[in-house]
Amino acid sequence: MSLDDVVSAIAPVSMTLRASDPQGFANSLGESFKRYGFAVLSDHGLDQTVLDTALDRTKAFFALPNDTKQKYKHTREGQRGYFPFGQEKAKDAQHIDLKEFWHIGRSLSTGHAYADLMPPNVIPNEVQDWNTATYGMYQALDALGADVLSSIAIYLGLDENWFKNPMQDGNSILRLLHYPAQDTPPPEGSVRAAEHGDINVITLLLGAEEGGLELKDRDGRWLPISPPPGCIVVNIGDMLERLTNNVLPSTLHRVVNPKPERSKFARYSTPFFAHFRPDFEIKTLETCISPENPDLYPESITAHEFLLQRLREINLI
Repeated sequence: MSLDDVVSAIAPVSMTLRASDPQGFANSLGESFKRYGFAVLSDHGLDQTVLDTALDRTKAFFALPNDTKQKYKHTREGQRGYFPFGQEKAKDAQHIDLKEFWHIGRSLSTGHAYADLMPPNVIPNEVQDWNTATYGMYQALDALGADVLSSIAIYLGLDENWFKNPMQDGNSILRLLHYPAQDTPPPEGSVRAAEHGDINVITLLLGAEEGGLELKDRDGRWLPISPPPGCIVVNIGDMLERLTNNVLPSTLHRVVNPKPERSKFARYSTPFFAHFRPDFEIKTLETCISPENPDLYPESITAHEFLLQRLREINLI
């Protein structure tokens, strides 16, 4: 099979099938995840005005002077606000990633049980309607993620509402990403995002139409993921890989530096990292254990403990 054949095998799955053929949609989605750790969704139904408005505010923030952006630098514990260029590096990587980003989390009511773990969002005063615009995108992707997880449950032979409780008030993060234009050659060894797996349950990614995203296939080849306009890329995170005993794999992926003809262009993307609630116990699903696939994770771990382990590994706490 040629490289082109493999890339075209990750064909978009239309969300319209979810209503007309729930099992067929779940099977198409699940088989793509099982094979690649990734799937592409078309006809997702999200309000384009909501998405465009949030992206417009994102670009406005990253265009601010560096001293202004630094006022909103995150606390190491909080995972909210601005993460400066050159801070994050992938697990075991030797070089920094060439990006800056902003984190938005779930808004909780006063006195909520998770308030100590999920602090309030930071709002940059210099960007008009920031919270309304960006949290609108957060809520839209949160709802879409719930639908995707419902179909994953069906694929795994679970009740379609199985993920509803684990995801209730989950510690999900919307990351607003800016990869600056590369007007000069980048530092040797650094790319926009070095190879990594995602920590969370699933990731929903907008902005992959601009080239650069690649996944590592089973044979070690890097395959470009360049979906048609209007699609969302979804991938399995480490939490779901562990829960399913590796039945659904969390695949290594990266964002490579642009080709020379695109180096003058910045790249923006907005991954939504859907997380379990902090106290959810990640324990291998019985339906994913068999003589051929024995339990690889006999010791359970809470979602929050798992998150902290990984954040330390990637230099964010």
